[in-house]
Amino acid sequence: MKRVIQFSKFFLPMVVLSVVVIVFGIAGLFIKGINLGIDFQAGLIEQVRIAPAAFSLSYEGSQSVSVSLSRTGIDLVVTGLGGDNRTYSFPFDRYPSAGLFTEAVAEVPGVTVNSMAPASVPMDSVFVDSSKLTRLSATPYLFHYVSMSMEQISVDEVREALSEFEEVSVQVVGDPSDRAFQIRLSDDGSIDQAGSVLASKMEDALAEHFGEDSVAVVSSDFVGARFSDSLARQAVLLVAGALLLILVYASIRFRWDFAVGAVIAIVHDALIMITFIVWTQMQFNSTTLAAILTIIGYSINDTVVIFDRIRENMRLHPDKNLTEILNLSQSECLGRTLITTATTMLAVFALYFFTSGDIKNFALALIVGLISGVYSTIYIASAFINFVGRFRKDKGLIRQDQKKTVHLGESF
Repeated sequence: MKRVIQFSKFFLPMVVLSVVVIVFGIAGLFIKGINLGIDFQAGLIEQVRIAPAAFSLSYEGSQSVSVSLSRTGIDLVVTGLGGDNRTYSFPFDRYPSAGLFTEAVAEVPGVTVNSMAPASVPMDSVFVDSSKLTRLSATPYLFHYVSMSMEQISVDEVREALSEFEEVSVQVVGDPSDRAFQIRLSDDGSIDQAGSVLASKMEDALAEHFGEDSVAVVSSDFVGARFSDSLARQAVLLVAGALLLILVYASIRFRWDFAVGAVIAIVHDALIMITFIVWTQMQFNSTTLAAILTIIGYSINDTVVIFDRIRENMRLHPDKNLTEILNLSQSECLGRTLITTATTMLAVFALYFFTSGDIKNFALALIVGLISGVYSTIYIASAFINFVGRFRKDKGLIRQDQKKTVHLGESF
């Protein structure tokens, strides 16, 4: 006979542990706050790099010249009337330094190069301001760079440069030596065309503090106050609706105490994920919400499988009490639970290690949720059923008349 693990011995300690972790998460909301993404907090989020210019390109002529920068090189695409359409390619393996590149690109008709950094600057370290048009004109188009020898810039310095803004949040992105920062400015809805106005003011403030040509925008997102409020309300309704439907389904398929136990378990998983998000300051956006909803679906699926086994064992072992039934059912399903979770984890770990940005955060949130889902099915949902069973007249077991109903229902 298969060994029965006495999970019930740890029901109370595990419930206490969960309560402590969740309270820790609630405290984190007041201490650190939640790092709301642009989806749920109106305003502007820009990722910038504070880096000097390596060189600039400008063009005067009758044609159109566009710049294309990739990991392997730079292309200048010349199009238009009055000349031959042509692409000038400058691969980094052939032009590894800024000096070699500027010498070569100066031979393109109409293109003027202005060097502002040592000729030894590696070309694979240069980057551009994504907010600028890639079409060359008489206005210099800047290429920036960062080297390991440069002094690092602290978050406090960036905050000082943006001190004119009432609500500003600054975080370091990646390695501090990259001089990359994520800056958030709030929008209260009082500014017309707030996105462009806030971006312009922020970039001007940084340029005044760090230098005219020393700020490059990597990415920029803006969500207005009305749209952000609408998304937040929809997110709350979405989660509440999912919980309500699960409660109704579990009540119909099982009984009320099973249904409430299932909902408590998935609410527990959601709160554990939020605790993790709060203390790691992971950005909470629509991708993170998708991870929470995914775990709600995964957790209820695992819980329903366990509940089916509990109900079956109640019928097969009428001589056992509820606690023994719970231990037996959990022991019988433990292998299945661990195998399905482990195989799911393989895919999630692949996402975590081989992606970046929001998808990486999505995978990390899923990892936490998957572990919590297994834990809550064993110790939270079952602990609630075991606790309620002590106060039921039937002690939480299926009575003789209930057995007949179950047999009749399963015969169809």
